[in-house]
Amino acid sequence: MPPASAQIPFLPVVQTPTTQTTESDTRVVSRWVALDGRSLFQVAAPRANISERLEQINQNLETISDTYFQSSAEDPKVEVTFENQIPVIRVNGRYLMTITQQDANLRQVEPKEAATRISQLLGEKLREGKQERQPKSLIRQSGIAAGVGLAMLLVSFGLNQWQKRSSQRLTQQLAPTPSIDKPITTQLKQQQNRHMHEVRRRLFQLAQAGLWGGGTYFILGLFPVTRVLQLEILTALQIPLRLGVVALGTYVAIRFSYALIDRFTSAIVNSSVLLTPETSERLQLRVSTISGVTKSVVTIIWVIAGILTALTSLGINVLPLLAGAGLVGVAVSLASQNLIKDAINGFLIIAEDQYAVGDVIDVGNVGGLVENLNLRMTQLRDAEGRLISIPNSEIKIVANRSSRWSRADLTIPVAYDANLDEALELIGKVALEMDEDPKWQYQIVETPQVLGVDNFGDRGLIIRVWIKTQPLKQWDVAREYRRRLKIAFDRAGISIPVPQQAIWINEGHLVKSSLDGRGN
Repeated sequence: MPPASAQIPFLPVVQTPTTQTTESDTRVVSRWVALDGRSLFQVAAPRANISERLEQINQNLETISDTYFQSSAEDPKVEVTFENQIPVIRVNGRYLMTITQQDANLRQVEPKEAATRISQLLGEKLREGKQERQPKSLIRQSGIAAGVGLAMLLVSFGLNQWQKRSSQRLTQQLAPTPSIDKPITTQLKQQQNRHMHEVRRRLFQLAQAGLWGGGTYFILGLFPVTRVLQLEILTALQIPLRLGVVALGTYVAIRFSYALIDRFTSAIVNSSVLLTPETSERLQLRVSTISGVTKSVVTIIWVIAGILTALTSLGINVLPLLAGAGLVGVAVSLASQNLIKDAINGFLIIAEDQYAVGDVIDVGNVGGLVENLNLRMTQLRDAEGRLISIPNSEIKIVANRSSRWSRADLTIPVAYDANLDEALELIGKVALEMDEDPKWQYQIVETPQVLGVDNFGDRGLIIRVWIKTQPLKQWDVAREYRRRLKIAFDRAGISIPVPQQAIWINEGHLVKSSLDGRGN
């Protein structure tokens, strides 16, 4: 058993290629002899000689066919002669080929029988080729080609019209319209429509390419002169076509998967069974994060599948690659331990809902709005507009300012000479009025709490107020509350103190400093 298979027991045993080329060169292989771009019959020879023999037979057949097609003879004279008891095929007295035992073994008959079959088939195809070159046949084939070309134009026009109508419907769907859906649901539906439109657009392009490519290929096959070009085009474009189809299929699969992910997450958001009023807003905030990470994982999976499919389409055996992937994976994991730590920590952050895109968090000495979160890093936008990127493995302790609910923590200074009870009553009154205001009822979750005198400061008495709010609304609520409280203080004649400091002067030092040096 090869070492790679021993590492992975569930893989089948893969025969390792030998370094000896003698056995490969003597192996008998077969190739097709063609006339006017159509395969006629197979010939066999050792691998080292098959190309030379095939080229010689094709040259002989091309010379014989050109001479026959230009002659006035209706039927070719195909005969089998024997030289040293070996069958030889001649056409109109010209040598074509010698039937070998390997040719007979390929057909599992005797050499004489193989020569008879090839000569009969050759005669039929030569007569058919000459008939195709007659004016009557060429006119008929030209009519078929014109009909196929017209059909291609009509079908192509129909596909273009269908694509335009599809684009117009998408534009109408993406247009902003009043909706009772949640904002995140509307966003997901728009993303889903965009992905489906992209899938349809690529499929339309594939259909157009297949229509014109297939139609052109069919038209080339109608005429004997262009049929050779048909075969050459197919041979030249075989590998690019395979890779192009795999690449396009992978891209369409990725975009279609994106649409399915958006549809699934939209269904979760709209589900009244899974969502409660307490978790609805939080889940909506997490949807974009989970959706983005899922799309990244799906993209990696489809890209890997596309690469393996492309290698398989090129005739490359991927089993040894898969067997060696284990060893490569170990080497890569040792060289990229930080990336693995980032991915694991990123997965835990998302799974445990430590924070999501749209949250405001503090990590160490930095903080800001989470703009991007994936398995590798977290990106924050701070108050100065700077984009801060933090590897997930470096996030040890995180403070989430917007998880499920937030709080406006207000410290209000009141002058020492003000009426404390009146100030406390006014502070509470302003908070209750704001809580009852329809404009702010949704943003304020609970009745505001006036905790009382929190400290004696250099500006005066510090009164603390807590207002529980919806996530990320604490700053808006705090600004409005300060505005209302300032107006109420002005009406009540309560001043907001400025920093002040009491200075005590020692009278003894003052008297001494007033005397001159003589005691006067």
